[in-house]
Amino acid sequence: MSSELRTRLVTQMDLHGLASNTQRGYLMSVKALAAYYKESPEKLTDEQIRAYFHHLLKERKLTKRSCHRYLSGLVFFYRHVCKREVNDRFGLPYWRSEKKLPIVLSIEEVTRLLSCEHNVKHRVLLKTIYSAGLRVSEAVRLKPRHIESDPSRMLIRIENGKGKKDRYTVLSKKLLKELRLYWEKYRPEKWLFPGYGKDKHLTTTAASRIFYNAKKKPA
Repeated sequence: MSSELRTRLVTQMDLHGLASNTQRGYLMSVKALAAYYKESPEKLTDEQIRAYFHHLLKERKLTKRSCHRYLSGLVFFYRHVCKREVNDRFGLPYWRSEKKLPIVLSIEEVTRLLSCEHNVKHRVLLKTIYSAGLRVSEAVRLKPRHIESDPSRMLIRIENGKGKKDRYTVLSKKLLKELRLYWEKYRPEKWLFPGYGKDKHLTTTAASRIFYNAKKKPA
């Protein structure tokens, strides 16, 4: 894919307010198609695109869920960058997303999980996620100023959550007490849960690792 075409795609994704993870996935989808045929994706026919997905399913053995993600990126590209009508999804079937139901821990399991984690930063991160009902991606992007501890409010502000929307969630007194102890020990500045370096927040991968490591610890 040429740099000019990439710029046009990025511009359209920005205009549509797509999240950064979605943008990376869409770029990868278009680049992979262009690499497979070794020519500009603008020139490819519907038949070639169908043949490409047959290759992904039969030769690369990708799941239908993965193919669905690839297809979403290509539909956006051809519709908004190439101005091409793709309401029939290139004649491809609608692959239902093979999502697995999330694992929901019981109250007892959550209590055991939190009691097993002795690292203050890790424990407060997990407590913040469970107490406030946050997504991992929301928790790692919290800043100290997002904790509104005034007794008349007691809220946590979430900025740029799912769909790039802001929202509030409840701040419990127990969590506030934990957060204050955590702040006194670590004195976080830009990010409430910093990663390597003060200017970077903890990654979602690192936060997920903290959760799974805590699950493995004996009660």
